[in-house]
Amino acid sequence: MALSIRIATLDDLPGLVALEQHCFTTDRLSPRSFQWMISRAHAQLLVAEDAGKLLGYALVLFHRGTSLARLYSLAIAAPARGIGLGKQLLARIEACALEHDCAYLRLEVRTDNPGAIGLYERNGYRRFALINDYYEDHTDALRLEKRILQHQDAHALSVPYYQQTTDFTCGAACLLMAMGALQTNRVAERREELQIWREATTVFMTAGHGGCSPQGLALAASKRGFRVRMQVNMSGPLFLDGVRDQHKKDVIRLVHEAFCEELASSEVEQLVGGALDLPRVLREGGQPLVLISSYRLTRSKSPHWVIVTDCDDDFVYLHDPDVDHSQHRQPLDCQHLPVSHGEFDRMCRFGSHKLRAAVVLYAQA
Repeated sequence: MALSIRIATLDDLPGLVALEQHCFTTDRLSPRSFQWMISRAHAQLLVAEDAGKLLGYALVLFHRGTSLARLYSLAIAAPARGIGLGKQLLARIEACALEHDCAYLRLEVRTDNPGAIGLYERNGYRRFALINDYYEDHTDALRLEKRILQHQDAHALSVPYYQQTTDFTCGAACLLMAMGALQTNRVAERREELQIWREATTVFMTAGHGGCSPQGLALAASKRGFRVRMQVNMSGPLFLDGVRDQHKKDVIRLVHEAFCEELASSEVEQLVGGALDLPRVLREGGQPLVLISSYRLTRSKSPHWVIVTDCDDDFVYLHDPDVDHSQHRQPLDCQHLPVSHGEFDRMCRFGSHKLRAAVVLYAQA
């Protein structure tokens, strides 16, 4: 068998669709999905062939702005099973992920597929989540992960995940996650997500609903009984440069002034300037909400809140409350995202004024 592995082209579409029909009875990729993966997605699709016949493929997706890759699908034709093709494709996918500066590779596998589970675990993947009712036929999935760059001892990552339910409640969703990490019996609910947004919002950018300001989030957390530290590197209302309408500018100023008056009589600790000392904050038990530019994640130039769940010598780990389904992502793809320290530092400077803003929650003494 003269087996070769190469990058897929649009000419492979008929063979890929036939292979998909041959290997899977549910959750099949459509011809349109294959076309998008080959030509437009932030992904790599490899095919294995012998004498012009496709015997297998492996599809890996990259999470822009992070060091995370996801093995989305791997398929082997029945005549090619048992010859080590799955291991070869897995090795090539890991090498491809490393070339894209990824340090972690994640995947899902059916709980009733012991052969695939064995393949992954023999090659260093560890189980870290069980997803109930994941597939179309209601079968559960195991989520596996491998650190393909140098391995370090895994930390206990205990921040619960909450997906924002609107386009404009990322700050409120992050606050729910932080509060849940500090009060393990606390339940995150959509009603409170929207209530926090109502309390903490101001007007961002030129259109759409307002977003939560650091001042508003700090006050909302303080009112709920948490010790809060707010760190912003500039004074005055934020994001005025992105607003053309004078009436909207006036609203932003009025809301900001009201927040500042409340902060002055609150117990919120306010710091001006400087970058957040993440290792120290996490050692002290803090839960840091950080304002980033979403451009490095989604290519959309808008302010966005994330929560830091951990950091080590190589990476800062984030929960991103915004799940981008257009990129074939699931909520688990947005949890504990590994981001290099350099990339994180660039994310945390928003706009031409290099705005930095963070809100850190601590358990009340």
